[in-house]
Amino acid sequence: MIALSLLEESYARELARLLGSPLSGVQAALQGLERDGLVGARAAGRTRLYRLEPRYFAARELKAYLDRLGSADKSLEQLTNALRKRPRRTGKPL
Repeated sequence: MIALSLLEESYARELARLLGSPLSGVQAALQGLERDGLVGARAAGRTRLYRLEPRYFAARELKAYLDRLGSADKSLEQLTNALRKRPRRTGKPL
């Protein structure tokens, strides 16, 4: 959730790479958070983008708390700043 808060919006594969976790575990966690109403998702083509749910009853407080936690972890903050903000188009050269 800290990484998602720092990125503001992301997809499961990007979060898995960032955290060094298996994709299936990140997908399961995101589905659970979405089911509980903490995370919202939208489709962008074949990609499912996740973000903190702004309609969550304590969204402001949760965002402030996650931002404080994120600012304490400088390495995670640097990794999120270095990431691309959107997926690369299939077949596009680097």
